[in-house]
Order: sequence, then structure tokens, then C-alpha cells
Amino acid sequence: MRFTQPLLAAGLLLSLTTLTAEASLTVYNAAGNTPVVYSSVSNATWTGDANLLGSLISSQGYNTVVNAIIAASPTIYDTPNYFDGSYGNYDGSNLLPYSGAYSITAGDFSSSNYGQTNWFGAQAFTKYLSSINYAGSNQWALPNSGANTQDGYNQTGGQFGQLYYNELNALAYPGTNNSDFGILHDGSWFTSGNAGPFTNAQTNVYWLATEYEPLYWLSWVHAPGPISAWFFVTYNGGEGYLGGYKYQQFYAWAVSPGQVAAVPVPGAVWLFGTGLVGLLGLKRRGHAG
Repeated sequence: MRFTQPLLAAGLLLSLTTLTAEASLTVYNAAGNTPVVYSSVSNATWTGDANLLGSLISSQGYNTVVNAIIAASPTIYDTPNYFDGSYGNYDGSNLLPYSGAYSITAGDFSSSNYGQTNWFGAQAFTKYLSSINYAGSNQWALPNSGANTQDGYNQTGGQFGQLYYNELNALAYPGTNNSDFGILHDGSWFTSGNAGPFTNAQTNVYWLATEYEPLYWLSWVHAPGPISAWFFVTYNGGEGYLGGYKYQQFYAWAVSPGQVAAVPVPGAVWLFGTGLVGLLGLKRRGHAG
């Protein structure tokens, strides 16, 4: 019996199922046949689409997606700050304290640059993914910045820095020749493409979960609290907070702790794949004889 190269390739693919590994990243399909990528460095699972929010809006419509997010998470609770909406309100004589509750509206999401949202919208988006048990997980969140967060390049204490530097092997600006830095390894700014096993990676700015309170605001009589949040710049590898006011619109990339369970492979596929490999082994021993 003669085995052709295409048949051999098919057998190997079936025996390996949908799991493929690239360095410390493993891409596979989770619940709903949803592509996700597991990071062994940070022990966390990322959505395979680096601009999932934008893709959902493109496929389902802006109003459909944004309204679903608002319905699932109408209020975001954070450390009381200026953007809670209570600043300037009085109870008759005194300025009311900030509530720590922000009401999500459609204005928190860009209607032109799909996927861009302010920090509150980014938080609401991850909570929406959890509410629908996206890819089989109800623990989606923005990536953390790690302990002792620092401003600048080559910061690998947080999940995003680990992904960028340790797993995608991306370089900080200016790279080695002023054109090979960034998450796409090509020095591009404000574009998108595939980065390793991920699709729709934006060479732009992504929100992190960690809040930041600028010290120079503390001189105010009524301190506004953490009006900023940390972010990661994928076009140059920088991590920072300066200019990261929560109302600004950046991108959101969701991550879930641990490894989200893969979709079980049907038994018949396993039997076919392993059986074919076994037949190939017998044929090879026959030639050796």
C-alpha cells in the first residue's frame, strides 16, 4: 500500500489536532471554536484576536455590540476620581465626594476607529466577555502591569510586557536598525497585522488594568484621585501612564488567568489520526525488513 505525501501530511495534522506551539505561546480553539493563545510565561490566556472588540463591531454592528456591552456592564467601579461625574456637585455647602462609579455610555466607544475605547469602556468590554462566557471563561480582564510598575521600555513585570518582549520577541524603539521594532517587527506605526499567532495586532496603544494617580494633582484642594491608567505602546514597546487619562480612547486586549480549556477532539478523529500514524509505522518497518 502506497502512502502519498498529502496523506502523510493529513495524518500528522489530525494526530496533532488544533494545538500548535510557538515558543512559549500555544494557540488552540476553546469553547465556541474560538481561537485563543495560552502564555506559559504569565500563565494566562489571551484572545487570539488582538482587536476582538473591533472585529465584533465590524461583524455584528456598532450599536449591537456597544448596547450589549452596556447592558452587561452599565457601571464600572474604580477608585473614586474626577471622571466619576460628581465633581462640582454640592449638597448645599460642601463638594460631594467622588462616587467611584462610572456610567458606561456609547460615547465611551469609538464609532469610527472600531476597537478604540476609553479605559472605562475597555473594562466594560472585558466584563462583557466574562458575562457571555467567551471561549469558556468568565474571568476576562485587561492585562496587569505587574508589581512595582515602571515607566519606560523593556518592562517585563506585567503580562503585556512579558508577551511583547519574552514571547513575541519584539524590540523596543529604535530596534537594531530603526525599522525592526514594534509588535509587528517592522517599525510601523498605527497599522495592524498578525503578530506571531495573534491576528489584528494594532501598532498603537493598549490599556492596562492598573490605575495611576499623578502626584502633581495631589496639590488640589479636592484631589481628583487616579484619573489616569497605565498603558502599553505596541509600536515602540513602551509602558507608561503620562497622557493616559481614562477618557482617552485606546485599544483593549482581554486576558484570562490560567489556561482556558480546549475544545475536546472527537474520538473518531483521534482514532483515525493515530491509526494512520500506526499504519505508516508498519509500512516503514516493512521497508526496513
